[in-house]
Amino acid sequence: MVFPRHLIAVLCLFAGAHAFAQTPTKANVPYGEHEKQVLDFYQAKAEGATPLLFFVHGGGWMNGDKANPDFLAKCLENGISVVSINYRFIAEAQAEQITPPVKACLDDSARALQFVRSKASEWHIDKDRIGGCGGSAGGFTVLWLAFSPDMADAKSIDPVEHESTRLRCVMAFVPQTSLDPKQMKAWIPNNEYGNHAFGLGSMQEFLAKRDSLMPWIERFSPYALASADDPPVLLFYDNPPNLGQPYKDPPHSGNYGAGIAEKLKAVGIEYEINYNNDYEHMKWPDLFGFLKEKLGK
Repeated sequence: MVFPRHLIAVLCLFAGAHAFAQTPTKANVPYGEHEKQVLDFYQAKAEGATPLLFFVHGGGWMNGDKANPDFLAKCLENGISVVSINYRFIAEAQAEQITPPVKACLDDSARALQFVRSKASEWHIDKDRIGGCGGSAGGFTVLWLAFSPDMADAKSIDPVEHESTRLRCVMAFVPQTSLDPKQMKAWIPNNEYGNHAFGLGSMQEFLAKRDSLMPWIERFSPYALASADDPPVLLFYDNPPNLGQPYKDPPHSGNYGAGIAEKLKAVGIEYEINYNNDYEHMKWPDLFGFLKEKLGK
């Protein structure tokens, strides 16, 4: 899946012109044994521990790279350190016979977040002020982290697994918010996205196997996981919602935002959804303002 060019332009505007000139403070730091389980760390100059933006790139869990995380320049200028991760893709998970394949992508993000927290003292990070950010499948992933129960395991022999997987807030760009094929089809009738996450060849096969896959769907879908104790989220879509109607780019439809909005409101999660750069009705004058406020002391 290719990230929409028009959305990239929007992100570059907010990230700042110097985002592409930054060199990681620590590059390709391994957080696991697989060659894809590496991350880049960018240290902000500040006195004491800094908040941190945890960035997960998009690409449908099939491609993409950790280079040039969104908001990098703005974060560093405002005393917010940044981590951007790589992770195993669907094909690599299938090669390892991980079922369902998307589990590897999501588990890697949780492991990376725990690893970063384990480095809090060394890297001068405030582990209580970590926000998630990502686009498309990366946005899905950070929403999954935000809405999942804490995966810390105090009994593990691995000290990294003692760390929390909770986030202070989430900013997600054009994220998918469900992996339930029936729900996605109801929101976006021409949607054919999602079956690959389960190693299936078509949406028709996905729908046919939905009932047997429901335990996994409910474990992975932000919609199913959202609960009252979850952090605030800001979702951005570059198109207005028209729930129940087809969209020219189904995986990035604003209907994903409209679909989960009812759940976020019902359970009491603080949220805002920006459709098509509509700042007139937004609480924050720009997208970075949300991160700056939520990662403040």
